Amino acid sequence: MSDTETPTEELESMTEEEKAMMAEWEAMSGDGEGESVDATPEFDAMMEDEEGGTRILNQEEIDSLLGFDDEGATGEMSGVMALINSAMVNYERLPMLDIVFDRLVRLMSTSLRNLTSDNVEVSLDQVSTVRFGDYMNSIPLPAMLTVFKAEEWDNHGLLVTDSALIYSIVDVLLGGRKGTPAIRVEGRPYTTIETKLVEKMVQVTMSDLSSAFDPLSPVSFSLERMETNPRFATITQSGNACVLARLRVDMGDRGGRIEILIPYATLEPIRELLLQMFMGEKFGRDSIWENHLTNELYKTEVHLQAVLGEVTIPLSKILNWKPGTRIIFPTRPDDWLELRCGDVPMFRGPVGQKQEHIAVRIERYIEPNEDDDG
Repeated sequence: MSDTETPTEELESMTEEEKAMMAEWEAMSGDGEGESVDATPEFDAMMEDEEGGTRILNQEEIDSLLGFDDEGATGEMSGVMALINSAMVNYERLPMLDIVFDRLVRLMSTSLRNLTSDNVEVSLDQVSTVRFGDYMNSIPLPAMLTVFKAEEWDNHGLLVTDSALIYSIVDVLLGGRKGTPAIRVEGRPYTTIETKLVEKMVQVTMSDLSSAFDPLSPVSFSLERMETNPRFATITQSGNACVLARLRVDMGDRGGRIEILIPYATLEPIRELLLQMFMGEKFGRDSIWENHLTNELYKTEVHLQAVLGEVTIPLSKILNWKPGTRIIFPTRPDDWLELRCGDVPMFRGPVGQKQEHIAVRIERYIEPNEDDDG
């Protein structure tokens, strides 16, 4: 290419690929020039947003929308997570459960002291609502899972004893020294002796749980089986809501956790009792007012009408009525008359006369939904 060639001649001498590449370079250089010239992109974006344009959410706004805001983690759920968990029933809607588990803590403290002959402190850490499948996946293994049945309610529950409490109770019942932590042997199944000792503690716990529910509804919990694999301790569907009570058992320097899981389906027979705010509540009923209202209703005057006869007449004939027109009813002297309160038939009986007055003797009560043409 010589020095005398013009730019137009240069473009004509290029191939199609070279022209496309040059156009791409010009577009890229144009973007770069636009970025260098535009010194206030944030101001332009804000102006577009005020004029109704679309705006990209930042990370904090996205977390708040989805319900993953760290600041609100301890409070109520919001956003999409609130919608996902909207079907979960909050245990606070069953206020009596708090009283039941408080009674259980006091009863267990006494029972475990008698069992171990040691100073035992039982405390209630938390009562919450979980889905059964989520809880089973979160159980730290190894643990011992006890499936028990509520005989009167005809349903099941779960009692989970963690590894720390298992070795602690075994050490205490077999005469371990005080002040020394229990020796844990991980990586092996629990022996028969360990299982029997833990079963004895579980029996005491279930007996206390039955006593805690006694003021509300008598129920007896019976041990069905003990498992170490959560897959074999399934008592309800994974998506069902359950009440989870976490108890802490301390025996000096030793201790562990007991977790009681009761599905809402198990508590359904006494759901109305658990909705009470205090023991003996009658859900707003006032017996004094009920008795007063009943006595006043008995004094109410009711007007009864005796229907001597009924006949259906066309409107055209009624329009032709004149003084002296006779209306003949199909009622005979031996027919029973109907007594009505307003438009509601109440009684039937024969008609007669008493002290120069027409009287009706009530012989039969008419049911409200009775279809009686006679």
